[in-house]
Amino acid sequence: MNDICCIGHITLDKIVTPRKTTYMPGGTSYYFSHGISHLKDTKHYQLVTALAPNEFKAVEEIRAKGIKVTVIPSRRTVYFENTYGENQDNRTQRVLAKADPFTVEQLKNINAHIFHLGSLLADDFSLDVVKYLSTKGILAVDAQGYLREVRDEKVYPTDWTDKTKALKYIDILKVNEHEMEVLTGQTDIKKAALQLAEWGVKEVLITLGSLGSIIYAEGKFHKIPAYPPKDIVDATGCGDTYATGYLYMRNKGASYEEAGCFAAAMSTLKLEASGPFSKTEEDVWNLIRTSLLKAEEI
Repeated sequence: MNDICCIGHITLDKIVTPRKTTYMPGGTSYYFSHGISHLKDTKHYQLVTALAPNEFKAVEEIRAKGIKVTVIPSRRTVYFENTYGENQDNRTQRVLAKADPFTVEQLKNINAHIFHLGSLLADDFSLDVVKYLSTKGILAVDAQGYLREVRDEKVYPTDWTDKTKALKYIDILKVNEHEMEVLTGQTDIKKAALQLAEWGVKEVLITLGSLGSIIYAEGKFHKIPAYPPKDIVDATGCGDTYATGYLYMRNKGASYEEAGCFAAAMSTLKLEASGPFSKTEEDVWNLIRTSLLKAEEI
């Protein structure tokens, strides 16, 4: 039995920033797996991914870090182009190729206490997969992929077609402020969180970039600070890193606020460098300890 299992496609990413253009693997499962590999208690973590055979190098890099990986063959690998302006909170995307979706049959022998679905596109995980995994463990979902429609390679925001059917099976949902508004129609963070909870989500995580994040669970709102970075280098994967830190700490029994602060600090350290989180767990705690910023109930 695994503690945490992240399921999602590894992508090919072209990252364009005002400073440079970089080609590298990416996707929730990539950032999650590399990030968690630098933390202490990762013996019982598993990645389940799908990509084309000619892209297996990305998997071998993760395995070399001691991570258990199950690969489901796919005809193609997802290919994303992410373009950032000077403000790293703003991103435009194109999808140049899509991989095959995951199926219930492929996941029948996968067991974990927490499953994290790193959706990249709307058809990655069907409602049947969501229902099935919810019977096997705690189900966490990053909503981003469900809200992306691809037309002529361009990515357009869209609502989650099956949201009211799916969210009642989802224990932990992570959204940013834009995804929150698309899903709920609400611009007010508290109202949006209450709506998501009404649809069945037990822990609502709303990330707000440089403004921090809000966690709503068990009828209470927790405001989590954003720790200021020393330098802003690359925001790609920051949301995935937040989910990594949060689920890692929740699996260890941490409170919502403690898990949120750990997630926020991990994201800040990731923001300071290109590629996945590469610091240590002690670096995360040092950032939290030396900061004057604290989480608070609101």
